[in-house]
Parts: sequence; structure tokens; C-alpha cells
Amino acid sequence: MALFSNLGKYKNFGLLVIRIGLGLMFIYHGYSKLLGGEKVWAQLGSATKYVGVHFWPVLWGFLCGVVETFGGFLLIIGLEFRTVCLLLIINLVVAAASQYLGGGGLGAAAHAIEDAIMFAGLLFIGPGKYSADKK
Repeated sequence: MALFSNLGKYKNFGLLVIRIGLGLMFIYHGYSKLLGGEKVWAQLGSATKYVGVHFWPVLWGFLCGVVETFGGFLLIIGLEFRTVCLLLIINLVVAAASQYLGGGGLGAAAHAIEDAIMFAGLLFIGPGKYSADKK
């Protein structure tokens, strides 16, 4: 369609839009987890049992909040972009496993799976030129 034929020139802007949108949402979701305290961290961290990790649930829950909150910020500015993408993929795989194997099925796990797929693609593409990494 001719209307959209020139949008290919704006790939870097498109990556910026994706980074800002996903970053803001991960800050939003991660901040409450980060401030939730030990009880929330233990509950979150217990999800690691679905991927075979049965120790330190409080630590894993805390790290989940840290990765989502500060990872979201780093996504927005495009710093350590690929590292953040990898950490968020790991976080989302645990979330998807927890939702799916915890009885919610594919419908419950779908959002985490979709985000993990998005970050897997971004891992290869990179942050674009409007980023602190500038790669």
C-alpha cells in the first residue's frame, strides 16, 4: 500500500517506540513487585520451581522486580540493551512456565510467551540508533 511504503525509513524510530512502550510497562509491573517486600518476593520467587529451581525464592522474587523495573528503564534509554533482553527473556520463561504449569494453561501463559518472543527478536535486532548503545 503506497500510504505505508516510506515507513521503512523510520526503522530506528520504530525501535524507539517499542523500547519506550515495553520499558514503561515493565517499570509499571516491576515497581510494585520491587516494593512488595519479602512476602511478595517469596511468592514470586517460588515460581522458579516450575523450571527446576527450588532454593532462594525470596532472592529470585526480588531479582524479578529488579529486572523488570531497572530493565524497563534501561530498555527505554537503550543501555545494555541485549543483556536486558536476555534477562527479561529468562524472567518471562519462568513466568510462562509458572502460568502454564500452575494450571492456567496456554491462555494464562500467552502474554509472557508473547513478550519473550518480542525480546528474543529484539535481542537480534538491537536497540537502534536512538539509544545509549547506538549499535
